[in-house]
Amino acid sequence: MLTLDIARLGRRPGSMMHVDQTVPSPSRIGLDLIAIQQGAPLHLDLDLQSVSEGVLVTGTVEAPTAGECARCLEPVSGDVAIELTELFAYPDSTTEATTEDDEVGHVIDDTIDLEQSIVDAVGLALPLAPLCSPDCPGLCQTCGVPLATAEPDHHHDVIDPRWAKLTEFLPEGGERTQ
Repeated sequence: MLTLDIARLGRRPGSMMHVDQTVPSPSRIGLDLIAIQQGAPLHLDLDLQSVSEGVLVTGTVEAPTAGECARCLEPVSGDVAIELTELFAYPDSTTEATTEDDEVGHVIDDTIDLEQSIVDAVGLALPLAPLCSPDCPGLCQTCGVPLATAEPDHHHDVIDPRWAKLTEFLPEGGERTQ
């Protein structure tokens, strides 16, 4: 859980508190091919403002990412920075009473849990198909060799099984002649 204690913020609308800290990621956050790994440093630069219905959290969260290229499966790394703007409703507020549980966060015992908000924002910020380079050629479909490191003339002569019997008519050595 990524909880912040907001007791010193108070409930007077307009009161503010700034949070600038680095915390370890409580879990793996991201997509199948790329994510913020568990334990990776999350840098929180947030402003918390008390409003009449709850606490408005705005700011940025930055973290390193790690994963693999969608084409060649080589390791990729980078950074992700997300903008957060979330309202956490006070208990017994009108906002809490009129919204679904998953639409707005909740203030519980003078703490707010940012984890789900960060998970949602990171999921939208990360690429669905991360690449090691924009022109990554991927893997050979036949043997799985990374094409970026394969010989320039790397190929496989794959004969359609419906025509395979015709190879018997090729001269010795199997090479076609013009």
